[in-house]
Amino acid sequence: MLRSQGGAGFALTSLFVAFYRCGMAYDYELLYRETPHALGEPTQAFVDFFNRLDASGLSVLDVGCGQGRDALFIARLGHSVTGVDLSSSGIEQLGADAVRENLPIRGVVADLEHYAPEEDFDIVLIDRTLHMLDEPVRLDLLKRLLPAVKAGGWLLIADEKSNIAGFQNVLDDHSANWVPVLAKRGYLFVKRD
Repeated sequence: MLRSQGGAGFALTSLFVAFYRCGMAYDYELLYRETPHALGEPTQAFVDFFNRLDASGLSVLDVGCGQGRDALFIARLGHSVTGVDLSSSGIEQLGADAVRENLPIRGVVADLEHYAPEEDFDIVLIDRTLHMLDEPVRLDLLKRLLPAVKAGGWLLIADEKSNIAGFQNVLDDHSANWVPVLAKRGYLFVKRD
């Protein structure tokens, strides 16, 4: 299921404007259009987390999902995934893979600079996406994502090591209590009390 947040006026030109505005140096739309599964296998830290997780049927938000390298793996484990990305090509490929494998995945095309989840999730996952945004935009996005994590849920971040302290500051300022489970080498996994 493909949905565009922001109306039917979404065009390829707006993708390039958004890439430029957000400081993205790479054209992921072009990469995804030309190379299926361009980013390869799911991130190992997320694989390890989900393989140890003693639960199934959870709702997961994959922010900056691209073509779905993490989303597909997670859905194959029996979780429902909403994948959000600026690239319509990435979301289309994710949707095609989900249909082919009959996986519970919903794709949303959205500019993360303005994206806010419309529902709550058991797990919000952000795999190497936040560092592509300018610092004020990245921290504002994180602030908008935190309320979407259900009580007892998880926030899983993989990003540049230098950005982790800023993410921790956002968590410290949030009204909920966040318990760190992993905070090293560019990873921050926290559980919401």
